[in-house]
Amino acid sequence: MNIAILTFEGFNELDSFIASGILNRMKGSGWNVQITCPSETVTSMNGVSITAQQDLEFANTADVVLFGSGIYTRDIAKDKALLSRLNLDPDKQIIGAQCSGTLLMATLGLLNGLPACTDLTAKPWVIDAGIEVLNQPFTAKNNIATAGGCLSSQYLATWVIAKLAGEDAAKSAIHYVAPVGEKDDHVAHAIGVVRPFISN
Repeated sequence: MNIAILTFEGFNELDSFIASGILNRMKGSGWNVQITCPSETVTSMNGVSITAQQDLEFANTADVVLFGSGIYTRDIAKDKALLSRLNLDPDKQIIGAQCSGTLLMATLGLLNGLPACTDLTAKPWVIDAGIEVLNQPFTAKNNIATAGGCLSSQYLATWVIAKLAGEDAAKSAIHYVAPVGEKDDHVAHAIGVVRPFISN
């Protein structure tokens, strides 16, 4: 199971790293989670520089593709040369976005009229792209999902695991990262958020 977490210049660390950390709980089941970037290195919105694990084209054959957000998303959405490197297929791939990453999904035509979630900063941009923005942290339909707000990246990861490996696997992954003394409540909440969207 190859998973590409699309991480661009100016990326939000919470979006890429929370999803990566949770999804890597499935490494023992053969999941290959890769920070996927358009260049060899990218620097986050807070100055953290990282080396890409895979180049952008890795996403084209990945089983799961997750778009992170960042401070340059509007510029990236206008970069036709960069986006032309992506050739994604929602009929064959599970595709999700976090916060302003939803704008990139809209630009690429991946939402196909579906309402979506995003963060408050990116909301007007996504609306301008012709997408209805929901006032909730997560939504999904078939193989397409979007989440809004940095910490909602846990819901995106939970949904991917539950969809592909079942609720028990998702519960186990969330239980591991949840705060001590709050684990049961945290797991129940995360599963409760994504459960309505697992089979639809």
